[in-house]
Amino acid sequence: MKSIFDNNLEYLMAEQTNNMSEQNDDINTQCASEDNLADTNEQESTGKTALEATIKQQEQRISDLEKELQIAKKNESEAMIRARAEIDNVRKRVEQDVEKAHKFALEKFSNELLPVIDNLERALEAIDKDNLEYKAMVEGLELTLKSFLDTVKKFGIEVVATEGGQLNPEVHQAITMIESPEHTAGQIVNTIQKGYTLNGRLMRPAMVIVAK
Repeated sequence: MKSIFDNNLEYLMAEQTNNMSEQNDDINTQCASEDNLADTNEQESTGKTALEATIKQQEQRISDLEKELQIAKKNESEAMIRARAEIDNVRKRVEQDVEKAHKFALEKFSNELLPVIDNLERALEAIDKDNLEYKAMVEGLELTLKSFLDTVKKFGIEVVATEGGQLNPEVHQAITMIESPEHTAGQIVNTIQKGYTLNGRLMRPAMVIVAK
């Protein structure tokens, strides 16, 4: 039969065992809670990192799209500028072609008139102007020639200047060169055939004699 001491000892040991069991349970519960909290924190950290990466990718994509948009706008602007410049160039070329067509439409006809002018001048040179019998004829030819020259001048035909001037290869054609004390070297001495221009463009060079 157990004594009271033995019973008290057993009771104390049982209490101690229960307390240790409860402490172990509390420790296990705390460890589990800490593990769950660590897992939760890790998941939150991972999710946050993934979200930040996604946001960064989207921001980079937006930046790339904005750059592409700026390049597209620039290219479009440059294309429009080139198109306008090309249109202006075409318009100018058309206007120049029309202007040239207006200016030089009479060129072929004008070339046909030059021999007529030459013949009137030769006729005047051939007539004896000192002979009174030819006075009326001379005056008539001079008026006809003057009227003819005034008429063609209205359409842009002008005589190339020669007398007393220097030789200009662009509008003069030297037939020969002679010694002439009265003229300097390269100066035009005489005109064999007059030259003409149409609206500033040479139709026929003047044939001249030039001093050496």
